[in-house]
Amino acid sequence: MQLQPQLKALAEKIGKLKDKIDTEESTKHAFVLPFINLLGYDTFNPTEVVPEFTADIGLKKGEKVDYAIFQNEQPIIIIECKNWKENLNAHNSQLFRYFHASKTRFALLTNGIEYQFYTDLEAANKMDEKPFLEFDITKLKESTVHEITKFHKSNFDVEKIVDNASALKYTKEIKKLIAEQLQQPSPDFVKLFAKEVHSGILTKRVMEEFTDLVGKAFIQTISDKVNDRLNSALNKEAEQQQEEVQEPEEISKIETTEEELEGFRIVVAILRRKLAINRIVYRDTQSYFGILLDDNNRKPLCRLHLNATTKYIGLIDENKNERREIIETIDDVYEFENELLKTIDYYEED
Repeated sequence: MQLQPQLKALAEKIGKLKDKIDTEESTKHAFVLPFINLLGYDTFNPTEVVPEFTADIGLKKGEKVDYAIFQNEQPIIIIECKNWKENLNAHNSQLFRYFHASKTRFALLTNGIEYQFYTDLEAANKMDEKPFLEFDITKLKESTVHEITKFHKSNFDVEKIVDNASALKYTKEIKKLIAEQLQQPSPDFVKLFAKEVHSGILTKRVMEEFTDLVGKAFIQTISDKVNDRLNSALNKEAEQQQEEVQEPEEISKIETTEEELEGFRIVVAILRRKLAINRIVYRDTQSYFGILLDDNNRKPLCRLHLNATTKYIGLIDENKNERREIIETIDDVYEFENELLKTIDYYEED
């Protein structure tokens, strides 16, 4: 089951339609129901997806939540929808009441673009104030798609999702705290490190100095980690390329896709301003789709990595090192026009 391409297609549809959507009802039909369908639930089956589900609260009768997804005749997810233009944070109290009345374990608040999944980690049958999973469908990360997949009809397991929800929720809160401390370290945070490395009294002047040092140290540490990962990946690729030189590739294993050819045509359209078209040549390998100057392996212009879930364009610097940039669609290659044109200069100056 591949949800990522389906979610991506829905996100593209939302981008094209949202300016024409004015009402909550239109948001439901254009954005939310397709999302429910992607999760494997039949929105045309009233025993599986119930619209206007009644969630009576005490003496207050006739309270209805927009949708309830049923499994084994029991509601497993209730869904409250808002117009795509609305801020969701102003509406979770309404869902809070529905959650208690419905006896479900999961609630979803959405405006068709932003999604907030809730459960009852803090107290049984009482919806938590904060969602354990939150995302913008137009800006999905691979890790988030993995979490969404757990709500698919074929995978749905209440206990597994609840067990994982705790880790998701608190990890998100911890990451938020880390980001805040990186932005502006608190005195307690600074003291934690200053006491370990400074032998004297932590005076006001010392604390001011360490506030700056702690912030810089964390940023440098993160930067070093990222560089280590990139260098490791590049070294691994270099080893693979060396193996390819030593052992001819089996042509039968290489399949040049239409997407790769489209990427090549885009690169040609950019580079032809400075190069004759016949000087721009591609070579497809098992690892990547390479685009070369003068069909020379020592003159790479760029590389396209399109066969994995996350797609990249590999940009070449003056030392012939590759820097990878994520691209969502092949059209994103146009965004690197300046870098691609600059690459030509490295070889023309030789």
